[in-house]
Amino acid sequence: MAISLCFTPASTSSSSSSSSLSKLNPHRPSLPSASPLLHLRLTVTPPSLSHRHRQFRQVLFSTGGGDGGINGRDSSGGGGGGGDDGDINGGSDNAGGKNMAEALLVLAESKRSLESLPKDLAAAIQAGRIPGSVVTRYFELEKSGLFKWLMQFAGFRERLLADDLFFAKVFMECGVGLFTKTAAEYQRRGENFFNELEVVFADVVMAIIADFMLVYLPAPTVSLRPPLALNAGAIAKFFHGCPDNAFQIALSGTSYSLLQRIGGVVRNGAKLFAVGTASSLVGTAVTNALINARKAVDKDKAGEIENVPIVSTSVAYGVYMAVSSNLRYQVLAGVIEQRCLEPLLHKHKLMLSAICFAVRTGNTFLGSLLWVDYARMIGIQKAH
Repeated sequence: MAISLCFTPASTSSSSSSSSLSKLNPHRPSLPSASPLLHLRLTVTPPSLSHRHRQFRQVLFSTGGGDGGINGRDSSGGGGGGGDDGDINGGSDNAGGKNMAEALLVLAESKRSLESLPKDLAAAIQAGRIPGSVVTRYFELEKSGLFKWLMQFAGFRERLLADDLFFAKVFMECGVGLFTKTAAEYQRRGENFFNELEVVFADVVMAIIADFMLVYLPAPTVSLRPPLALNAGAIAKFFHGCPDNAFQIALSGTSYSLLQRIGGVVRNGAKLFAVGTASSLVGTAVTNALINARKAVDKDKAGEIENVPIVSTSVAYGVYMAVSSNLRYQVLAGVIEQRCLEPLLHKHKLMLSAICFAVRTGNTFLGSLLWVDYARMIGIQKAH
């Protein structure tokens, strides 16, 4: 509907009628003869083609989605953005609406409904935080029995949707961890390797326990976390919006500020400190048990063998994982793999897996060397 304004000069009759009216009402000012009269003309224009197209698209998606969950989306998005209020009519003007349109189109083509998806994934689609490519990857991973079982767990689901080679990388890290760390210990300690066998064992046990978490925590994710409660604190809200990997590529409709990316490093550092400290407690406790058993069997060497300090070693290893391991694995997963290798080799999965295997093996070996130097530098381990 359009409103048009038309100005026409007043006629003589209108001027005379105005003067006659002023005579009837002496308190009303008379209109000047040159004043124009205001005419309002209302015209109704037909709806534009783009509006009709949006209406047609809304009908199409509402029939394919299965639950009619188009309007009234949750405006909160994971990682600092992406969600928006309003209905699908505004989807062409923002990334959130585009994401939801793509995701619902994939659902319609696959003849699936939102109810057939995990609740967190369905909520993310309705909020406009998940593009169609993520839904397509979910359906592809579902074809494998192993991945379908793993995606029942929210943490694995978020990481597999971001990287379909995530499970292979976990297997690589844990599989080669034992051998590379033992080799690094042997190279660094040389002839004293067997004299320091108890300490070597502690290092290897700590490393194997921590290897899984070193792959799991810094891995890029597709954030499916539900929004926080309205009464959540400012610190909780801030870290809730931080990415799991500080260098990961943000999805369409999602953006991370520099402060949020730094927050991702700090949050993962705190988690890895706890993991490193706990794993070291287990490793050093087992090592001390073996040392005590060796002293009982060989009493001649009882004075030569010293127990490993549990508290200082555990705290030192937690700090090492929070700083050195955290930064190395953040760069490895977010920069080297996701930003460099995957764009070049995404169509050659076998070659990509082989290169990731080589890079992660080298990183594990480097980490073992750095730990030995660090432990000796702070005095929790001594060279014989």
